[in-house]
Amino acid sequence: MQHTSSRLARALRHEAAPGVLLMVAAATAMILANSPAAPSYQAFFDQVLSITLGGAGLTKPLILWINDGLMAVFFFLVGLELKREMLVGRLNTPAEVILPGLAALGGMLAPMAVYLVVTRGAPELAQGWAIPAATDIAFAVGVLALLGKRIPPALKIFLLTLAILDDLGAIVIIALFYGHGLQPEYLVYALIPLALLAAMNWAGTHRIAPFVLVAVILWVLVLKSGIHATIAGVAAAFFLPLKDKFGKSPLQSVEHGLHPYVMFLITPLFALGNSGVQLGGMQMGDILAPLPLGVLLGLFLGKQIGVFGATFAAVKLGVARLPSGVSWTMIYGLSCLAGVGFTMSLFIGSLSFADQGQMNAVRMGVLGGSILSAILGFAVLRRATKGA
Repeated sequence: MQHTSSRLARALRHEAAPGVLLMVAAATAMILANSPAAPSYQAFFDQVLSITLGGAGLTKPLILWINDGLMAVFFFLVGLELKREMLVGRLNTPAEVILPGLAALGGMLAPMAVYLVVTRGAPELAQGWAIPAATDIAFAVGVLALLGKRIPPALKIFLLTLAILDDLGAIVIIALFYGHGLQPEYLVYALIPLALLAAMNWAGTHRIAPFVLVAVILWVLVLKSGIHATIAGVAAAFFLPLKDKFGKSPLQSVEHGLHPYVMFLITPLFALGNSGVQLGGMQMGDILAPLPLGVLLGLFLGKQIGVFGATFAAVKLGVARLPSGVSWTMIYGLSCLAGVGFTMSLFIGSLSFADQGQMNAVRMGVLGGSILSAILGFAVLRRATKGA
C-alpha cells in the first residue's frame, strides 16, 4: 500500500501530470455529455447555490461559481506567478523577454486575425475574436514534459515565458473587452479593499488570513461592478508581498501552497464543467461551420503563423537571438504547442457566447484545434530532438 502511495505521489509530481489530468477531465465531460447520464451531468452544473447575509448576497448556478469564483483563484495564482517573474524571475531581465514577448504578441494577433477572416460572413460571431488567442500552459508544458530530457532547457524556458506573457495578454483582454453592464459605484467601493491590500503590502504583512478576507470582498465588489471577477484575483495577487517584515516570502509560500489545488482540482473541475461537447445530431461537416472552424484554425494555424513568424522576423532583423541549443525546427514545434488553448480558450468562449449551441461549437473548435496542435507539436519536437 505504501509502495502504491509512493508511486502515485511521484506521478503527481511529474510535469506532465496536470496536463494529463486535464485531458482525463475533458474526456470524461465528453463521455458524460453524450451518455444516458447527460441530464444528470447537466443538472449537476445547473443547480443553483446561494450565499446570502441579511437578505443580500450572490445566487448563481454551480457552473458560474466555478467560472467566476474558482477561476478567480486560478487567475490569482497566475498573478502571483507574474509578479514573482517580474521581480526576481525570467521577466526581470528585459533582454530575455524580447523574443518570447514578440512571439507571444504574434501568437495572439495572428489567431485573432484568422478567426475574424473565417467568421467574416457572420458578424454576430465577431465577439469571439479572442477565443483562440490564449495558450494553455498546463497542457503545453505537459506535452513538452512527455519528451523528457531530450528537450533543451532553453526551449522549455522560452515556452514558459511565452505562456506567462500570453496569460498576461489574456488578462488584459478580459479586463477591457469582457465586462457587462458596468456599474461604476461598485468600482468605487472596490477602491477600499484595494487600498487595504496596498497598505498590507506596504507594511510587509505576513498574515495571510486577513489578506484573503479583503481579497474576497474585492472579488464580490468587482463581480457586482460588471467587470469580470477573475480580474480581482490578479489585482489581489499583485499586492501580496514578495518579502514580509521578517524576510520571508508570503507570495512564494501562497503560490507553492495553492499550486496543487489549482492544477489538480480547480482546472480539472473547470474542464469537467465546460468541455462537454454534445454530439447528438451533429455531422462531420458541422466542424466546417464558421464558429468552430474559426476557433480551430485560429488555434492550429494562427498560433503557428504568429509565434513562428514573429520569432523568425525578430531573429532575422537582429532584434533578438535564438536561445542556446534551440533550432528552427524546435521553434516550429513549440509554435504548434502554443496552439493548445483549452482552459483559457474555453473560459473566454464562455464569456463570449451565452447560447448553448454556440458554446457547443466553441468547445468543438477548441478541442479540435488543441488536439491537432498537441499532436503536431509533439511529433515535430520528437523528430527535432531525435538522438538528443
